[in-house]
Amino acid sequence: MGADLGHVVPGFGLLVVGFWHLLNHIKLHVQNPNTYHSLPWFPSTTIRYIELYFIILGSSMFIAQELFIGPHRHQPFDTDGTIPSNHLHNFEHSLFALTFLVYAGFAIVLDKFVPIAQYELTQLLASIVFGQELLIFHLHSVDHMGVEGQYHMLLQILILISFITTLMGIGYRKSFVVGFIRSISLFFQGLWLIVMGFMLWTRSVIPKGCFLNLEKGHYVVRCHGEEAFQRAKALVNIEFSSYLIGVIIFTISLYLVMYKIYEEKMMYQTLTKYHQEQVHEDIETERKLEES
Repeated sequence: MGADLGHVVPGFGLLVVGFWHLLNHIKLHVQNPNTYHSLPWFPSTTIRYIELYFIILGSSMFIAQELFIGPHRHQPFDTDGTIPSNHLHNFEHSLFALTFLVYAGFAIVLDKFVPIAQYELTQLLASIVFGQELLIFHLHSVDHMGVEGQYHMLLQILILISFITTLMGIGYRKSFVVGFIRSISLFFQGLWLIVMGFMLWTRSVIPKGCFLNLEKGHYVVRCHGEEAFQRAKALVNIEFSSYLIGVIIFTISLYLVMYKIYEEKMMYQTLTKYHQEQVHEDIETERKLEES
């Protein structure tokens, strides 16, 4: 039993997008501290819509995996055309990915047309994505009452933070802290999904006293008794807290490193400009002296 691709693949995508946002938010703020304005997505100098293309490609691949590649007979429906119970979670995951795809597609369209409310509408679409994600994970068809439920409860906290900060970004566009926290929550979401994919479906790391049990075509962690279950939940909490500390250390260190790099570049550019102006003034002074 290895990792669950339904968590690892989207987790990797969110991790990449979150890291991309962290880099660009910090760079934008350091270079323009007085005129900083948050952005819902960040264009690239080589390919403008590379972030949105990445989201569209990743979402499309994930939907194909959930509905047509992963299921038995490579199609999600039963022989009578209904959705079998063991495929309900595939449809739920696909709807979450579809919402991301719709957001990225409309973000490109809005950037092409450049309406007055482009920023507000794009932020609203992003908040709907996180709202949909929160709804799906909260009302998941799969039993989340056990150890898996503890992982998903902590995941929902991160999704809620992304949802709230995205909505706040509409009214607080100039707030670096709002954009920075949103990027951290997005990055942590991806990391936690990857962790879930490995910790919940790898037999060698299942907590002591617990085991993997196949239920309705889906492996679930079950425990021998209440004591083993409470121990497993406590281990999940410790794990989340440890990753939280690690993410805080990483993101603040990243900010300080990038601040130092871009501060030195700005100082160098300022000094270079100053020296060029001084040379120009010296030449002008010499010319006037010669003329007099």
